[in-house]
Amino acid sequence: METKEIRAAYVDTLTELAAKNSNIVVLEADLMGCTNTGVFKKAYPDRFYNVGIAEANMVGIAAGLSSVGKIPFAATFGCFASRRVYDQFFISANYAKLNVKLVGTDPGVTAAANGGTHMPFEDLALMRAIPGLTIVEPSDAWSGAAFVREAVETYGCVYFRFPRKLVPVLYTENDKFQFGKAKLIKPGKDILFVALGSLMVNESLKARESLAAEGIDAGVLDVLTLKPIDREAILSEAGKVKAVISAENHQINNGLGSAVAEILAEEGFRGKFARIGIRDEFGEVGSQDYLTKRFGLDSGSLAAKAKELLK
Repeated sequence: METKEIRAAYVDTLTELAAKNSNIVVLEADLMGCTNTGVFKKAYPDRFYNVGIAEANMVGIAAGLSSVGKIPFAATFGCFASRRVYDQFFISANYAKLNVKLVGTDPGVTAAANGGTHMPFEDLALMRAIPGLTIVEPSDAWSGAAFVREAVETYGCVYFRFPRKLVPVLYTENDKFQFGKAKLIKPGKDILFVALGSLMVNESLKARESLAAEGIDAGVLDVLTLKPIDREAILSEAGKVKAVISAENHQINNGLGSAVAEILAEEGFRGKFARIGIRDEFGEVGSQDYLTKRFGLDSGSLAAKAKELLK
């Protein structure tokens, strides 16, 4: 399977767009090597700002740049982009109705060897509480590039969440993406995986394959945008199956699982529902593969839960 980095798509797209849009600027908290934004810095040194390890200050500067018409993209690890800068992002950017695009990398178990302190299992919960904020977790390089373009063209704050490592390519250059619209990757008749992010979309696809060998037909819906969430797509596909499972690389509380549960409960879904995600724990050091299994995010856990619900 072909793999590409979402971070490469992010930087390459911004660099391409910046050639025609002089308002695009990039801010970093001394993590250029991690986000690969040195490419942008080389092309546009006067539109690149490394503020050092001062993430809250970075968001404040981004808000100031936005207030004078710039389109700032500010990036750091997801743990810092959420917990450390929350008040600045909430008040200086969102409450002020500015145009700041904040990028949080290494979400959930993809932080791997950086360990529990750098492993954001709660960033989506925090961001979901901010009124009017768009929250996007692209699942491959093509969706990542498309959402960067849309963020440039759409006024308002956006929180991006994506890993730094190579991930499988799921889409093509010709696929269309839009904030608030999910993608049905595979239809299903028995159970539906509602997944967010590259890790969980791909684990859901693996689970689908193993279930098919046992005669169970599972669908996979790639949410892509947690907020606004594609309520219509979730309800439409849920209405075709006996059970629904949300799958997220995040706490099951106040993230995707909670959002899907709210939708299904409000609309009187009569099937079974379960959430796959982190269950009220802190992160720890380990490889991504180890942590995926350790926290029950792997395809085996998804398939087992599916069979349990369909008994």
